[in-house]
Amino acid sequence: MNDTPGWASPGSAPSDGREPGASAPADRPVPAGPAEPPADQPGTDPQGTGSQWSKEQPPPGQWSAPTGAPAPGQAPPPPPPGPGWGGQPPGGGYGGPGGYGGPGGYGGGPGGYGPPGGPGGYGAWGGGWGGPPPAAKPGVIPLRPLGVGEILDGAVSTMRTYWRTVLGISLTVAVITEVAVILLQGLVLNDTETTDALNDPSASLTEISRAAGEVALSSGAVLLITLVGTIIATALLTTVTSRAVLGKSVTIAEAWRDARPQVLKLCGLILLTGLIAVGVLLVGALPGIVVAIAGGPGGAIAALLILGILAGAVVTVWLMVRFSLASPALMLEKQSITKSLGRSTKLVRGSWWRVFGIQFLASIIANIVSSLAVVPFTLIGAYAGGHGLTGFLENTNDNYGWTFLVISGIGSVIGSMLTFPINAGVTVLLYIDQRIRREALDLELARAAGVENYGAGTPGTVPGS
Repeated sequence: MNDTPGWASPGSAPSDGREPGASAPADRPVPAGPAEPPADQPGTDPQGTGSQWSKEQPPPGQWSAPTGAPAPGQAPPPPPPGPGWGGQPPGGGYGGPGGYGGPGGYGGGPGGYGPPGGPGGYGAWGGGWGGPPPAAKPGVIPLRPLGVGEILDGAVSTMRTYWRTVLGISLTVAVITEVAVILLQGLVLNDTETTDALNDPSASLTEISRAAGEVALSSGAVLLITLVGTIIATALLTTVTSRAVLGKSVTIAEAWRDARPQVLKLCGLILLTGLIAVGVLLVGALPGIVVAIAGGPGGAIAALLILGILAGAVVTVWLMVRFSLASPALMLEKQSITKSLGRSTKLVRGSWWRVFGIQFLASIIANIVSSLAVVPFTLIGAYAGGHGLTGFLENTNDNYGWTFLVISGIGSVIGSMLTFPINAGVTVLLYIDQRIRREALDLELARAAGVENYGAGTPGTVPGS
């Protein structure tokens, strides 16, 4: 018989090949065997008659796993299938206390495969096979490739977390810029002689040319003032956002001290990109201009101008997106103007549509936020200036008076105060995101932020980003 204790299955064939319960034939002597086992040994018949197993057996399939330790060299049976990769039956195990669900077993406890989040088991990664732990987040963004929503949220979180510095910079720059624009519009652009000449059908060509030149000069001055304010705000907010990624605050004085050496270069960069855009548009319109000078037909001139300007606009947009990350590259890497343009081109290469889409979405959001502040104040200024809504819509000479300029200027200040951080923050975070994807910048950021043991098990690219 099979006298191995513990794991022998009931109903298995004895070692001598006889069926359980069968007696030896009368004409065949029973060979001498080992001494009779004690009466209390499991699986033996104390009377020595018949089968070694009880005749009253439980139905098949109801045998429970033994609670004792397995024999040396014999592996325990596999646990029954659970509800999922990381799931388990209620109670913490497959066998209750002492079984597979006991301490250190498959069901839980230290060192087991157990419940989601359990110490030492696969659940420590967040539930079964749920993936590696989240990336470190010392500041406003996690240190890994970012999704679109995370870039936008990081810009807003920077403004919300460091609102004193961010809004202080934006408000100061917006107020100074808008005061200069209001003075220029009130003292120069409100010239009634100039606007009357432009609206007078009987005005001579000389009067129209002089009036158009004055308007262009004044508008250029307004654009230049706005551009200078945008440059200063961008320079300061780039420093603030880069520190916010590391979870470190910075004062306005510290931001200015860090950005000041690069401000003139930033002015040159923006002017250069502007000249490139104007030059591309002029090159596109050049065929139409040449035909017009040569006295060609008007239809051909118009067609060439329209097609040329459209083609130039497409090329301009393509170039501006490729150069869009040059500003943070210049400020944060302390690069020269030409090297910053090259760095931006390298970072955007292969991701043009993604960069374009994120910046376009950020521009839409910034314009909506700005309109919510500017439009109400503009309407209030029109009513306060005595024009009303109809007069505001029909007025074409911009002669509204100081009341309208001051009230609408307040709305412009509020709008700029909110849009400066969004535009600058998205550009900086997009630059950081591209460097994380291409140059593993997250490792350097983690070291700068003091994150220990960073780099092992860090997640990769965010799906759908």
